Amino acid sequence: MIVLYVALAIVVVLAAGTIVWRRRRRRVAPSLVAPLRAAMPDLLVSETAPIPSISDEFTLHDRLASSRGVFDRVRSISGTGELSADQLEVVEEVLLRSDVGVTTTSTVLEELRAKGAPDGVVAALREILLNSFTAERSTTTRADAGRVPVWLFVGVNGVGKTTTIGKLAKRHHDEGRAVMLAAGDTFRAAAADQLEQWATRTGSDIVRANEGADPGSVVHDAIGRASARGLDLVLADTAGRRANSTNLLDELSKVRRVADRAPGQVVETLLVLDATTGQNALSQAREFLAASGVTGIVLTKLDGTARGGIVVAIERDLAIPVKFVGVGEGVDDLIVFEPDAFVDSLLGA
Repeated sequence: MIVLYVALAIVVVLAAGTIVWRRRRRRVAPSLVAPLRAAMPDLLVSETAPIPSISDEFTLHDRLASSRGVFDRVRSISGTGELSADQLEVVEEVLLRSDVGVTTTSTVLEELRAKGAPDGVVAALREILLNSFTAERSTTTRADAGRVPVWLFVGVNGVGKTTTIGKLAKRHHDEGRAVMLAAGDTFRAAAADQLEQWATRTGSDIVRANEGADPGSVVHDAIGRASARGLDLVLADTAGRRANSTNLLDELSKVRRVADRAPGQVVETLLVLDATTGQNALSQAREFLAASGVTGIVLTKLDGTARGGIVVAIERDLAIPVKFVGVGEGVDDLIVFEPDAFVDSLLGA
């Protein structure tokens, strides 16, 4: 009897175990079967297209779209001959909005009243504006025998001075010149680092010092090394502010004297201005002229402003040529300023 009970117990346990095992098995999710895919072709791309260049795709006409838009009302004036009061008012408003300035605008209006517009307002205004650009705007890359030519860059912080130096280093490198960069802005923490990046990018040499070092000594050292290595040109950055009470313009005068001492020779002093600041850029220019012997203007960020008329104001009021303009962020977007192309971009169809 006992044997029978034991046998029944074993059967019950086995049956219960079988039921539990089957239930657990049902809870396990069935494996997912990956869907069938079409066979991949042996060749995905037969021909690659080159990455488009911004400089190739956009013209100066496109880059000056903001400034050009201001002149739309002038282009809409029809008729020839004497201008009416309303037409002159339109011209005046457009010139002031483009930051040509009050003095230059008054001069332009006087000429339009006196001569009229025999071939239309656009043609008359084009001639007057072009006559504003009479200064010689070539640049010099040669010094006296035995001396190293130096380009000195001045301007307040934030105008794009260091970036301008980097872009010009690229231009000179492409033209076959060996360039030395002098990180003379020793009062801005990131200036030397930024210039060193440009040196690497353009294959240029560089001389830098610790933050707060004497700018004149940095420039002097750079010129000495350039002379010893037989390099063609030194591009020297300078401070846009001072960290102590010393007057910035006095410091720039000192740096210029150092840079112009043998074996160096300053052949260009380029004042870098931000076009988006309009008439403030003109005020800055007046402050720098006497201290640093400016030979030319670099006007940056011209593509980002409707105040393109500031170019006219600078040349009319200061008689200092605009030699380069920045029309984009690309390394090749710092271009030689050409008055004809500039005025045509503003007024052309």
